[in-house]
Amino acid sequence: MLVQQDMTIPQLARELGVSRVSVWHKVKSGKIPAQKIGAQYVIRANDANVALGRSLTEEHRVQIHNVVGRVVKEYGPVLKRLSHE
Repeated sequence: MLVQQDMTIPQLARELGVSRVSVWHKVKSGKIPAQKIGAQYVIRANDANVALGRSLTEEHRVQIHNVVGRVVKEYGPVLKRLSHE
């Protein structure tokens, strides 16, 4: 299920099943985008979904598209035969 609301670091850590410190390090390194509001960091719902693996970034969509294209190009005939079995 997609996250509908923005999350704090402790909330995201609980969802990921990791420590708050681990999420905090990812926020500080820029791996998880967040905004500092007052004393707390807030992760937007879309960014939380990406971190949770529930949504894809455009970069990931492009990578998947490229890989699928390569597989179809290389294994197209085999895939066609398998689909008829």
